[in-house]
Amino acid sequence: MFRRIGALTALVMVAGAVPAAASNPAGVADAGSASYTRNGSDIAIAPLAPCAVEGPTTASAGLQTGSGVKFTSATSSCETTVLDPDADTTKTVSKASGTGFELSALVLEGGPRIRIANWQVTCTATDQGTNVGWSFSGMSGLAALPNPVPQNYVREIKKSNGTLLATATFNGIRFPSPNDGSIAMTLLRIEFAPDSDLAGEVVLGDTACSPTP
Repeated sequence: MFRRIGALTALVMVAGAVPAAASNPAGVADAGSASYTRNGSDIAIAPLAPCAVEGPTTASAGLQTGSGVKFTSATSSCETTVLDPDADTTKTVSKASGTGFELSALVLEGGPRIRIANWQVTCTATDQGTNVGWSFSGMSGLAALPNPVPQNYVREIKKSNGTLLATATFNGIRFPSPNDGSIAMTLLRIEFAPDSDLAGEVVLGDTACSPTP
């Protein structure tokens, strides 16, 4: 039985994680995206409300829908603050938040309807390093997550007969290789399995940042 899950939050400091291919940007964030094929049709929702510390530093998006997926609203900000004018040290905070996510694409395949009421991702950087944080509330359609949620935690989404329809990866942390102190994080990535008759993925909350000069 599925139940509604209350608020979950996490803060991740720079540590060992899944390597990424290249250095991360100075500071970026977006609320989510979708790219998958369903019934022979391509469903594409570009990253919602993307911001960057180089600009645009703020963004917003209204209702975005595709066959089987909905994002109600999103906002973001990527800000730079001067910490010491004499030493020219700065701090960046890149964050994105959203409301009213619903994934219904798996329902006709025998899977759940997944809803998340609110979510936020944040990446903070100084000359001393980086960290990421995330939170969400009002989730239904998936069983309760462990608390705390481990990095790169995978939850399988199956039909009642055990057929794998998709995997849901929470708290996806990525570092470049070699590690330069930057970090990237995806709150939730849902990747469809072949037996779902869908191909592609849906992303909820994406951010990355690098230590400031």
